[in-house]
Amino acid sequence: MKPTSTHEMTTSAWYGGWGEHSHAGASTHRKQLSNWMPMRLPADVDLLPDLGALTARARDLNRNNGVAAGSLQTLQDNVAGTGLRLAASPDYRALGKDPAWAEQWSRNVESLWRTWAESTACDAAHELTFNAMTRLVLRSGLENGEALALPLWLARPDTPFRTTIQLVESDRLSTPYDREYIGSGVVGGIEKDQYGRPAAYYIRDQPQISDLFLFNWLVQLTWQRVPAETPFGRKRVLHIHDKERIGQSRGRPILTPVIEQFRMLDSYQRTELQSAIVNALVAGVIETPVDSSTLLEMVGGDPNAYLEHKNEYRVRLEGGSMIPLYPGDKMTPFVPARPAAQFPAFVETIMRQIGTSLGLPYELVLKDFSKTNYSSARAALMEAWRFFAVRRSWLATNWAAPVYRLWLEEAVDLGLVDAPGFYDNREFYSRSKWIGMGKGYVDPVKEAEAAQLRMEISISTLEQECAEQGLDWNEVLEQRRVELDRMKELGLAPPPLTQKSPAPGEQPEQVPGQPPKQGALAA
Repeated sequence: MKPTSTHEMTTSAWYGGWGEHSHAGASTHRKQLSNWMPMRLPADVDLLPDLGALTARARDLNRNNGVAAGSLQTLQDNVAGTGLRLAASPDYRALGKDPAWAEQWSRNVESLWRTWAESTACDAAHELTFNAMTRLVLRSGLENGEALALPLWLARPDTPFRTTIQLVESDRLSTPYDREYIGSGVVGGIEKDQYGRPAAYYIRDQPQISDLFLFNWLVQLTWQRVPAETPFGRKRVLHIHDKERIGQSRGRPILTPVIEQFRMLDSYQRTELQSAIVNALVAGVIETPVDSSTLLEMVGGDPNAYLEHKNEYRVRLEGGSMIPLYPGDKMTPFVPARPAAQFPAFVETIMRQIGTSLGLPYELVLKDFSKTNYSSARAALMEAWRFFAVRRSWLATNWAAPVYRLWLEEAVDLGLVDAPGFYDNREFYSRSKWIGMGKGYVDPVKEAEAAQLRMEISISTLEQECAEQGLDWNEVLEQRRVELDRMKELGLAPPPLTQKSPAPGEQPEQVPGQPPKQGALAA
């Protein structure tokens, strides 16, 4: 007889029920976990087979579900808003320059950038400005999980710049039929090198619209292989997506974790609505408390005669009317038991779960602050703002900054921007910050005082405070200077600096150049 090893005895004892897993979450014996055996697979193997279905369902929710569409719109409005404003920030220390040079250089670059970005010259289709493209890129990133853009080199009569951006539907990024085999090096339409760096992208040509409408499945699909970069390092493809796992090649829709909840909630709400409509149509039930034998005697033994007579006698239920009933009938009021009393609480609970998945508090998902006090609303908005800030940074890093670098390279080549040694110091010249829409105020007075205090104790700057409100501090100061000069021309005294109201018993602070406050006016 073959002796049993220690490993076999341990394994046998474990499977025989003598022992249990060290971690309860790994148990295969407990009733709640016995049938839960998910597989551990690489990121692309987990995602790519389901990506088509996830994207199609996310788009359907965006089209037909008000809460889903509203949530995506809320994210778009708060992350991208009216667009991202460039604040050029060259690394003047690394370039051996001083802050004055950096300030002058940045103003020149920002002015040139606006002439290109605020026109449709930046769009290959000549339809969108850069800010409009930014909103569309973000919306695609949320709805489809990714966005795709191709930098092109096209001559335009309305601009000296030839750099243009063509937005491409992410569905067209796919693997050609002849490369769909293991070892081809192409995953999800992306060809990678041995380190996982994208070398090329396969973009499927768009079929004719007539073929799509006629469902012509015999259309010959073709792909173009687009290198990720030119030989001299200029990007040819911008693939904007969020990575959640190492080795992930494509992005997934943000609605992915809650697609099932949205679908089930739709069905539940539709059922409740239909029930409410049916209940509203039925006002009462007419009953006939006569047994079948008596009915037969009343109609001469013919079982169908009673129904024929009843069909000839129509009763209309109208408000304020007397209803004569057929002999033997009585009216019973119809008291519906639906909609269910727990319906609002149940829907609210599901909406909170959906909001958690999307990074939005419940109040922003439904735009409902009626059940929220000041402290809770402020905490919810602060948490949402952190999420918006992270998403905005992702959008700036993966979309706005790469486009700016492409444009800046051409501006330097055209001689419009003075950047000696640009190609050796490209990263130093190309540093940038991007200002989005401001977060607004919950309590304007308190928040303005807090901003003033932060600057006074040197833990913040005017640049940071203005950026939080979607403003450029240089433009604010320049506009303020214009206003003060105009007030002097008109003989108006400039407004004094705002001082905080003194506490009871304290003397009011005196503003330099202003007469001291006394009496009731001081309070």
